[in-house]
Amino acid sequence: MDEKENPFDMDSPSFDADRYLEKLLKECSLKQIMDTEAAVVKDTQTLHSDMQTLVYENYNKFISATDTIRKMKDDFKQMETDVNLLMNKMQSITTFSEQITGTLQGTRSQLCRLSEKHSLLKRLQFLSTLPAKLKALIEEQNYAQAVQDYLHAQKVFAQYGRQPSFDGIKRDCDAIMEELKERLRLDFQSAGNTAQSLTEIGELLLQLDEKTSDLASEMLRCASKRLHEQIVMLQDQTERDMLEFVDMGIDGFLNDLALVVTSYFDMFVAKHYEQERDDFQENALNALNVFLNENIDKYLTLVQDRVESDIGYGDTQVMLRALDRLHRRLQAMRNICRGLQVQRNTLDIIIGAAHQLCDAHGKSLKDHFADSLSAVRLSLVSAKSDVNLSELISNLYVAMVEKIKGVLQDLMIFLRTDWSFNIKAENKGALCVEGIREHLLIGFLRHISKVMSGFADVSSSSPPNLLLVLSKTCLELEQQGVHMLIALVDDLYEIDSENSATLTHETEICAEMRETAQSLLDSYVRLQGTNISQMLRKSVETRDWLNCLEPRSVRAVMKRVVEELGSIETVLASLYESAGNTGFRTTASSDSSRKTYFSNFNASKPQYRSNWSNYTPSQLESSYVSNIHRLFSERVDIFTSVEFTKASIVMGIIKIGLKTLLECVRLRTFSKFGLQQIQVDAHYLQMNLWRFVSDENLVNFLLDEILGSAVHRCLESVLMEPNAVEIICERG
Repeated sequence: MDEKENPFDMDSPSFDADRYLEKLLKECSLKQIMDTEAAVVKDTQTLHSDMQTLVYENYNKFISATDTIRKMKDDFKQMETDVNLLMNKMQSITTFSEQITGTLQGTRSQLCRLSEKHSLLKRLQFLSTLPAKLKALIEEQNYAQAVQDYLHAQKVFAQYGRQPSFDGIKRDCDAIMEELKERLRLDFQSAGNTAQSLTEIGELLLQLDEKTSDLASEMLRCASKRLHEQIVMLQDQTERDMLEFVDMGIDGFLNDLALVVTSYFDMFVAKHYEQERDDFQENALNALNVFLNENIDKYLTLVQDRVESDIGYGDTQVMLRALDRLHRRLQAMRNICRGLQVQRNTLDIIIGAAHQLCDAHGKSLKDHFADSLSAVRLSLVSAKSDVNLSELISNLYVAMVEKIKGVLQDLMIFLRTDWSFNIKAENKGALCVEGIREHLLIGFLRHISKVMSGFADVSSSSPPNLLLVLSKTCLELEQQGVHMLIALVDDLYEIDSENSATLTHETEICAEMRETAQSLLDSYVRLQGTNISQMLRKSVETRDWLNCLEPRSVRAVMKRVVEELGSIETVLASLYESAGNTGFRTTASSDSSRKTYFSNFNASKPQYRSNWSNYTPSQLESSYVSNIHRLFSERVDIFTSVEFTKASIVMGIIKIGLKTLLECVRLRTFSKFGLQQIQVDAHYLQMNLWRFVSDENLVNFLLDEILGSAVHRCLESVLMEPNAVEIICERG
């Protein structure tokens, strides 16, 4: 059953209350009937309330509508009166019109003939005064009006030209217009004409039946001469800023070029000339295309030269604002020049400017880095003591990082969304953006690594602390700087370096930085070890070991070595954490394989001496002992890479010094007292060096080697009693 005809639907027009009530009593329980009643009552009250609200809300509208209807009744009564009056007047007008028509019926044809004769007389009068009028207009240089009057007269001459009276007038007019054509040709070829006047003269010559092909060629030639003069004028505007320079080019050169192109197109390409060849329009279009591209190429070359001269010196934002205006103007010219192909655009110039600015910023970064290094060296030279290496490292690191951040932010100006160009839309532009990452950032980081590596060269005379500062700076870059900068450039320029096979990954740069840091640190160890080695070598080579007195004290050079190592350790402690506790060690490690002698001093300060110090003179068999000692000892690598910890660095320096002392001892010959002096010195070193290293076994081994070599090179191998050695070393 259709829902609209449902008698049980209260919203239906065919609702039957009796049938609905009968159906409800049959099918529903008492509770359901009561619920239905309550729902119906509630809906009725709701509808009643809504109706009242609707009436209240629209009460004013009802009143206004009533007033409007009442007013309309009054207006219609007045309007009916006016319409009746108008009808009466129209009937009167119709009557008068019929009377006038009847009166003039006989003279109408006569009036028409008189009007035609009047018109003819006016035209004849125009022809009779035409030569004088043409001369006057030409003298006033109102060439356009003269040509218009002459062309208008040509129609009259065509109709009445056979009359002898008009033949002379026609010859005079033709002669005058020939003179005008010659004058227009001279003006057309004049170099001082603007593009607009050139176009106006060309149109006049075309109206005077000038040969179209010759005029087209002449127009492009004259326009080229005029545009070349503007190019020369723009070349002299070096004192103006980039924005003014581009505005001058747009207002002068490009506007004239656009005017010439559009006028030429309208005159020679868009129109068909019967007297010309069929391919004239195609040839004219090709010639216009060549003309347009040649002149745009000249102008953009001039702009590019100006951009290249301003890069690094002028304001980049002003330059880009100028190039943005130029880009918009060329885009508009492309829309105007229908059917023409403008091959070159400003995007190539902008991308070239970005490349050049990258190069300029790269040079600026390198110069800034060189200045920072010079400042660090000057600080180290001018303040040999009390110089805070941590502060120098922090200043150098922060200066480099902040400078790089500033450069990356500066180059973001090329990607502003309010520019009319988008360099990332072009393949060259996308490569340019990646070039900012690769050539500028990655290239500069590699430059840092390369320059710092140069300080690690053996031939360089770099101060030790400079090597330490540079090594720590490279380590900081490897640990956090490289990742932060590469993540910054990838985020700023939206570069997906993770999925690119051509872009450098940060792990490569980190590896280079760590390698450079390691090289610098190894050079620092080698240089400091060499300084200590020189002290020890001189102390051995300048002493007469065969005529020594019985040792009474430790040689001063040994004390100097310990003091130097203490200074080095203090410097390193501010930069590197040792593997374990920081600072000096306070206790020595135990060695069960070594005989240990405890002195009568405080038991809380156990002193260690070498194996040779524990042998009594009667026990000493130098050849057997030394051979057995070497047999069970491991080979010691002296010039190995050190770790980035204080203990490893100091250990590397100590190894070089002790190895030098060992080689010097092997080249000398000792007396008994000379051997004992070496014994005292070695024991003193053993008492003090253990504080600087994490494991003194290697130090003890090298000291044993030194004393063993001295025993081997001694003429009378008699060692001093351990107690005496202990007393001398404690006495210091």
